[in-house]
Amino acid sequence: MISPTLSIVIPVYNEESGLETLFARLYPALDALGEPYEIVFINDGSRDRSAAILRQQYEARPDVTRVILFAANAGQHMAIMAGFEHCRGEIVVTLDADLQNPPEEIGKLVAKMRDGHDYVGSIRANRQDNLFRTWASKAMNLLREKITHIKITDQGNMLRAYSRGVVNAINSCKEVATFIPALAYTFARNPAEVVVGHEERAAGESKYSIYSLIRLNFDLMTGFSLVPLQWFSMLGILVSLGSAALFVLLIVRRLIIGPEAEGLFTLFALMFFLIGLALFGIGLLGEYVGRVYQQVRHRPRYLIEAILERKE
Repeated sequence: MISPTLSIVIPVYNEESGLETLFARLYPALDALGEPYEIVFINDGSRDRSAAILRQQYEARPDVTRVILFAANAGQHMAIMAGFEHCRGEIVVTLDADLQNPPEEIGKLVAKMRDGHDYVGSIRANRQDNLFRTWASKAMNLLREKITHIKITDQGNMLRAYSRGVVNAINSCKEVATFIPALAYTFARNPAEVVVGHEERAAGESKYSIYSLIRLNFDLMTGFSLVPLQWFSMLGILVSLGSAALFVLLIVRRLIIGPEAEGLFTLFALMFFLIGLALFGIGLLGEYVGRVYQQVRHRPRYLIEAILERKE
């Protein structure tokens, strides 16, 4: 059996309505590249017929298809980690199963990798998302770059290519929660980006809610930088100095003018502001402590029920 030079890693979660369309476009696009490839599907504990459809596809194309079946849902990034640990290609491309990134664009990333790059991200042209989601993504990208200094133009796009060296470096990390594109960027010596097409979902609905996107960005910022803690420390110092100055001002006023009653609600507002600031700080500390707690438990990141593959 010829060892593949190209691996396509695709996490799948409740995508039964779009998988047949994905197969119809993905395999011809890869066949046209003219090099040995494999497709590694990871069923992330789907509750629909996704696992059964993937089994059928493996039986139809066992020469280039491998399927990893999770025992329970572990999340998109853990599914990709499983794909990285089991794929064999020198170039590894990640792709969503929803066809928002056309499989025909994979060739662009492979060609860019052949130019000597070890990590190639992609930027969606004519993005087919609503205005709120587009602007929210841009705002989070800007905030993430300021905090972590990781320059990813379009962090929400799954279509990316990684060299074998970068994949091996990612596999050596034992983090329970991580953001794979950002982790790859820190390991890459010569990263690049290409512009790719973007389409509406072929079927189904997005698995990312607003809450999920917020959680993802919290993981990204707390997982790659101490800047949020440092910013909060500086803010705490400034608020403390301001509070001390206000206290001195009130003491001086009391000695010169006398006690005040009219400013009671102003003091209440200041107190509520300080309480809110303290609660925010506690939550920020909790994010870091929670990451430490997850890490020290040493629980497996995912559980594999079965792997469908042809034995060499």
